[in-house]
Amino acid sequence: MPSTLMSGFPPAEANQVTLANWRTAPYIKWAFQHVREIVPSADIPNAPGDVWKLASEPQDFASFRFEHRGKPYGIDKFLSETDTDGLVILQRGKIVLEHYDNGMTADTPHILMSVSKSLTAFVAGILVAQGKLDPEQKVVSVIPELEDSVYSGATVRQVLDMRVGLDFDEDYLATSGPIIEYRKATNWNPLGPGERPSDLRTFLRGLKQRSGPDGGPFHYVSTNTDLLGWILERASGVRFADLVSTLLWKPMGAQCPAYITVDRLGAPRCAGGICATALDLARAGQLIVQNGRRNGTPIIPAAWIEDMFAGGDSKAWAAGDLISYFGDRPMHYRSKWYVLRDRGIAMGLGVYGQNLFVDRANELVIAKLSSQPPPLDQDLVDLTITFAEAISDQLR
Repeated sequence: MPSTLMSGFPPAEANQVTLANWRTAPYIKWAFQHVREIVPSADIPNAPGDVWKLASEPQDFASFRFEHRGKPYGIDKFLSETDTDGLVILQRGKIVLEHYDNGMTADTPHILMSVSKSLTAFVAGILVAQGKLDPEQKVVSVIPELEDSVYSGATVRQVLDMRVGLDFDEDYLATSGPIIEYRKATNWNPLGPGERPSDLRTFLRGLKQRSGPDGGPFHYVSTNTDLLGWILERASGVRFADLVSTLLWKPMGAQCPAYITVDRLGAPRCAGGICATALDLARAGQLIVQNGRRNGTPIIPAAWIEDMFAGGDSKAWAAGDLISYFGDRPMHYRSKWYVLRDRGIAMGLGVYGQNLFVDRANELVIAKLSSQPPPLDQDLVDLTITFAEAISDQLR
């Protein structure tokens, strides 16, 4: 059945997608493919004359089977249960599976949520290679205004690896508290009656509560990545959307422009606001397979990619606050990427089911964009990783 969301002139009240409901079911089905109609955004242009053409060699996945928690799954059941809007699988740089649902097409930008963090870190790696940023330098050496904040002693590396001792509860179902003020500051939530507008950078300067020392356990806080975006802008003197376009999107040969949500003063939501097509997300993953190069030209520094896989701290991960979602898999987190250490698979993960998996050894990329009703669900996270592992086993 076609969706009735936002249909009609005007839509019936029950079908209206607004700033107040765009991240709740069923409204996410429309919203995640129309984010810029709800939240202000900045363009990330591509280079239309230099698109990375991906050959298509479809494989038959009709007999593909895997098991999750005692239940058998085929491809159709998996796609349905994980509310998949778009799925692209590349092997050796060729499209072996491409699937769209819920009105999405190959040219539809879809919000990446926290996979945005993984792309933001690519830009950081490029600026490091250019000598404009040092991962070991203090954040305040780039942004002195943070001297009185919780970030006063943190390094850029600690921001990259989510090891800042910030006391912040990233509860996606909260209805009040700092996370709601954070969302209002980023333009993701409406203001309440009589509330004055804030902005993201002011919010970041006001973070002062500490849970422990910097450099301790992995502690997932999205504000760290929005801060990283500010660091990249200040270090380069270029706004983030233009950095992504110039350093990644155009050289990569993206087929479509992307965009990123911004606050009322233009600060980018690097933690979750990038919107892009599934194919372009897959191209970004393919760069990792190709050691950061396209047509022999380096885009992402090879040393940065190698450090993603080899440089993480498994003890910091094991002592961290997301381990329950990943079972007993040996893992680490490095430069905004999760890494399955035993398989050598890098993962970008976002709430509501956004995923990018990269298996270098098998030259495999899986880009999956979804509209799952729960923002974060342990069973769905584990199911999706199990799917990626099963695809990796089949396509060796």
